[in-house]
Amino acid sequence: MPTPTDLVSMMREEFRRHLELFYARLKLAPPYDSVEKAIKYLTAEVNALSPSDRARLSEESSLRWAQFRRAFEASGLHKKHRGIIAGLARDRTTLDLPPEHQTWLDLFRS
Repeated sequence: MPTPTDLVSMMREEFRRHLELFYARLKLAPPYDSVEKAIKYLTAEVNALSPSDRARLSEESSLRWAQFRRAFEASGLHKKHRGIIAGLARDRTTLDLPPEHQTWLDLFRS
């Protein structure tokens, strides 16, 4: 099991990579201030978890993605480029996004 510091670093890096991929595949510039806000939110949330919750988080991808979604939403990323991304999300078959990114696209449709 990674140390708490290692887990936070790992999650920050994974989240940042997914955000970069998400915006690159949509051919949009990431809203950098909101990206940094999302990463700070994620860091605070993971640091606040109990050791047992952090252990589960390190092992379960679905739990990490739930954290990523909360950080995405809490930072306001779902409000940036809203019209453009909502339009793109209507026909998801044309988007070249990993299945995990659908959780973010869903935020643009609500």
